[in-house]
Amino acid sequence: MKKSLIFTALFLCFVMLFCSITPVIAKSENISQKVFRLHILANSDSEDDQQLKLKVRDKVMATSGQWFADCCSVESAVRAASEHLDEINEIVQSVIHENGYHYDSTVYTAKEFFNVREYGDFSLPSGVYNSLKIEIGEGKGKNWWCVLFPSVCLSGCTEDLEETLTDEEMQMITSDKYIIRFKALEIIERIKYAHKKED
Repeated sequence: MKKSLIFTALFLCFVMLFCSITPVIAKSENISQKVFRLHILANSDSEDDQQLKLKVRDKVMATSGQWFADCCSVESAVRAASEHLDEINEIVQSVIHENGYHYDSTVYTAKEFFNVREYGDFSLPSGVYNSLKIEIGEGKGKNWWCVLFPSVCLSGCTEDLEETLTDEEMQMITSDKYIIRFKALEIIERIKYAHKKED
């Protein structure tokens, strides 16, 4: 009797959680389709490699703003990045060599899965996002990421997000009450993404 009551209670909890997450799934997917991220992976987790990663970040962000200044959609941001991959890689290589390293680097655009990430006053839900990806050396170190479009990491504010996302989507990413649902959604999205990769 006890086991059946526990099972029923767990089942009801699952149903309630699923019902609360279902509307969030569609909205989260809308958000991921409107955002273009910068993703930099260090060669390793050593202190020197992590410092090099940050120097690459600073130089890329200081230089790339001109290429994304006129972007009005995620598609135009991806296109701008794709058109300047060689130039971005030259910037990365110049920073690497200036700091006495001889690592190779790879710069490309990709669609990749991100976990829930907190960024200042907002949190982005997990999902598959377009990204400009920079791998330094073996690319096995801790990563750094930000949002290139809307240009949050270039302008340092959320006003650009407000122009791109709906009021409802902005409420989602800036409200603490969605964090638990984002975490539950992350598990579902990770399973979906792993299944797609296998196909």
